[in-house]
Amino acid sequence: MGRPKVTVVGAGNVGGTTAQRLAEKNSYEVVLVDIHKGISQGKALDISQAGPVCGYDTRVVGTDGYAETAGSSIAVITSGMPRKPGMSRDELLATNVNIVKSVVMELVSRSPNIILILVTNPLDAMVHVARSVSGLPKSRIIGMAGVLDSARMRTFIAEELNVPVTEVQAMVLGGHGDTMVPLPRYTTVKGKPVSELMSKEKLDAIVKRTRDGGAEIVGLLKTGSAFYAPSASAVAMVESIHNDEKQVMPCAVLCEGEYGLKNVVVGVPVKIGREGAEQVVEYELTGEEQAALETSANAVRELCRTVDRLMT
Repeated sequence: MGRPKVTVVGAGNVGGTTAQRLAEKNSYEVVLVDIHKGISQGKALDISQAGPVCGYDTRVVGTDGYAETAGSSIAVITSGMPRKPGMSRDELLATNVNIVKSVVMELVSRSPNIILILVTNPLDAMVHVARSVSGLPKSRIIGMAGVLDSARMRTFIAEELNVPVTEVQAMVLGGHGDTMVPLPRYTTVKGKPVSELMSKEKLDAIVKRTRDGGAEIVGLLKTGSAFYAPSASAVAMVESIHNDEKQVMPCAVLCEGEYGLKNVVVGVPVKIGREGAEQVVEYELTGEEQAALETSANAVRELCRTVDRLMT
């Protein structure tokens, strides 16, 4: 039995760092794909040459085609135009719809049993695109968003309360972006609800900062966007699938009645295991949280209608 093959599409900052983190796990064969000749090959060589120093023996292949991806069990799709300062996620739409559409078709034609983890923005809409063109069951198409958003929220809470970040658990639902729905009631520090440990004003400020987390980093970097935390989040999902960990993670998947949401891709808590998104876990929501989740779902629906027009 060889190692399972994991393909990473897009060798930019997110893709390159994802390939590096996967290589360091020493459990996979990694294929890094980028249409720009030389970039994936160069990064693959560099990652391979770190192996003797870091103690991993991972085979990392860089390519500008898809032949090497055949037989992949999981693919992480990071390819697409990044968001520029001042640019809304939705302005990215037309370009990234076409990119994701062609990437998904290339991957699925060579690896019919693949599980797709999408990272390209606007995230929920890209999961919708992948669903439309792949023919895969919904459990095999998962968007990485809430893992990153809740990691950001945990970081800010740990900083504010001066506690280890490992003691903070957070849950963020909804679309990835301006309509995300953080759940402070299910956000705990050493098992205690965070609302008992800080004022509502402080918590509201943290929720706002979480919502704007990506834009804050874009504003500071000036050129480019976050990649360390997004790549770590994608790899956590790969690991939960590969090791059949059944971890409950907030991910963007198709809802068919869960949380009262029908036929829409939105971030919800999902049990992630060998089959992909194995089950949506339903938390009890307050009226206010439910309304916020519905608003978020409606924003995604609106975006997906635009996507459908672009794809016809």
